Amino acid sequence: MLAVLKKELKSYFLTPVGYIFIGLFLLILSVFFHTTVFSYRSPNFEFLFYNGATILTFLTPILTMRMFSEERKNGTEQLLLTSPRGITSIVLGKFFAGVIMLIITELFTFVYYAILKYFTNPSPVLAVTTLFGFLLLGICYVSFGMFVSSLTESQVISAVVTIGVFLLIWFFPTKDQILSLIDKFQMFPEGLIQLSDIITYASFTLMFILLTIITLQRRKSVK
Repeated sequence: MLAVLKKELKSYFLTPVGYIFIGLFLLILSVFFHTTVFSYRSPNFEFLFYNGATILTFLTPILTMRMFSEERKNGTEQLLLTSPRGITSIVLGKFFAGVIMLIITELFTFVYYAILKYFTNPSPVLAVTTLFGFLLLGICYVSFGMFVSSLTESQVISAVVTIGVFLLIWFFPTKDQILSLIDKFQMFPEGLIQLSDIITYASFTLMFILLTIITLQRRKSVK
């Protein structure tokens, strides 16, 4: 798994992919930061991530659309599936590489916290709970995007389907909103961490990691 993890991380930083993801996220978030803090006079670090969750919905496919689609398109998938490394290790290696990219991106957002800290006194507890919830949301997105990438060799199709399903989940009309991942996130900036929300995020992530493994295992068996 570590070999795959290192390879994926290198691919993020030896190509524009990682820089595009981090750069776009911070650029758009900076616009919201300026609007929220200077235009609406709302110096709350945690509220910034309500917008951040929306940004993540549209940018996560940048990280995930190439995970397996690129392997199929380039004809290297068979080499990957028949390598000494198990499919589980390959999937987890790619998954954790995406998660690390999310963590790196979150670390950059402390710049906004530092700016607010200079002028006001933002709550460190709310900041930590917000970033924790934001990471859980992002991990769910990475797991699903990875699964979609394992189904097609087209990175464009992978990205479009991923965003489309995210939006459907976002607006899914259920009373308890079990499937609405962003609605689950809304509690974290308020400092409320509920076990049920963590279980929902963990179950969603685990389910799509397992589905990715099953998809690749079946494709390996066929070939």
